[in-house]
Amino acid sequence: MISQAGTQDAASRLQAVRAQIAAACRDCGRDPAAVTLVAVSKTFPAPEIVPVIEAGQKVFGENRVQEAHGKWPLLRADHPGMELHLIGPLQSNKAREAVALFDVIHTLDRPKIAAALAEEMARQGRSPRLFVQVNTGAEPQKAGVLPEAADAFIAACREQHGLDVWGLMCIPPADEVPDPHFALLAKIATRNGLAGLSMGMSADFPAAIRQGATHVRVGSAIFGHRSLPNET
Repeated sequence: MISQAGTQDAASRLQAVRAQIAAACRDCGRDPAAVTLVAVSKTFPAPEIVPVIEAGQKVFGENRVQEAHGKWPLLRADHPGMELHLIGPLQSNKAREAVALFDVIHTLDRPKIAAALAEEMARQGRSPRLFVQVNTGAEPQKAGVLPEAADAFIAACREQHGLDVWGLMCIPPADEVPDPHFALLAKIATRNGLAGLSMGMSADFPAAIRQGATHVRVGSAIFGHRSLPNET
């Protein structure tokens, strides 16, 4: 059960994030309408998401296909017009569900996933927008194609699998200044003719906006601390 205070907190935090986005855009001469706020609702149950929807948020991000499948069909039935983004790793055996459920997939990073998505998109007649995840910090524990392999992978997605790659996504190393990673992602996107840049989270989205982010993925700054301690 959600307290009235909790509902007000979620709504006020959402408005504060929107104000920060607008301020960051003003500071670098960008139109705030060019930046999509993806409210990251992973680990939060439907009752905690509803107040954020009622405060006007339409775009949400989830990490796991199974978790999203458990709560978003009913949320969408009650609240038409929602847009759902997959921002966590995708396994090829979940491609069918992912294509059916999500409007945008941020984590295309392997040939096997590209092939599975291409097959399911053709089978279902659905075309979620696709971002290639780039591991800008070359961190072994993180998903994503390495920066030096990004051009070839994007070309393979387009030419071998017929995928319309829309943009790039990254998660900079937690212990490094994020700006160089955002700048690198923007450079790769530019030379590949990609419009979308999914970068920036609760701690660093103003910096991402300065580097051209079109999508910022913000969770804890809106919803508060995660319900599960093992979640990031």
